[in-house]
Amino acid sequence: MVCRVLIAEDEPHIVESLSFVLQREGFDVISVLDGEAALRALRSDAPELLILDLMLPRMNGFEVLKAVKSDPVLKSVPVLVLTAKGQAQDRRMAEEIGADCFVTKPFSNRDIVEQARRLTAR
Repeated sequence: MVCRVLIAEDEPHIVESLSFVLQREGFDVISVLDGEAALRALRSDAPELLILDLMLPRMNGFEVLKAVKSDPVLKSVPVLVLTAKGQAQDRRMAEEIGADCFVTKPFSNRDIVEQARRLTAR
């Protein structure tokens, strides 16, 4: 079974890089550029993993994470938060809301692939 990953990230070069690396590892990747689009994509066809930037237009990553974790249909989707906001309070807040993993930018491709595999192996 191919695992689908939704990337919610507004920086095109990061989307391109993540998509390439994850597709090379056998993941099916879809991407959106803002928080509202992320929720629409999640609700129309939930993926096996959400990679979520915190600094998104229209609806920030914390708001998306809250919406996902409070939705009975979506709350089981693992969420890997990927952000330049590396402060301890951001990590704590994301984990309290329900993030399954927290990775700060800049990130290593290998780390993202390993975390994606770990989170989708449930």
